[in-house]
Amino acid sequence: MREFKYVITDVEGIHARPAGELIKLVKDFQSTITIAKDGKSADAKRIFGVMGLAAKQGQEITMTAEGPDEDAAISAIETFLKANL
Repeated sequence: MREFKYVITDVEGIHARPAGELIKLVKDFQSTITIAKDGKSADAKRIFGVMGLAAKQGQEITMTAEGPDEDAAISAIETFLKANL
């Protein structure tokens, strides 16, 4: 299992556009990928789960990947988050 923590810097937090792009990024990985905030977690491959966490600017999220391509998944997610959120 691999994990990556990130503090949201986008003033709008995780809103529809970046959430949709995140889903497109992670859906092709075989690993189980979750996003968590404040003790709640959701499947990062489902838009309602990601949006339901309502991550705002300054809040920390934790991305977790577990499976055969977890290293590649976390690397791609880390790059995406730093570039977009």
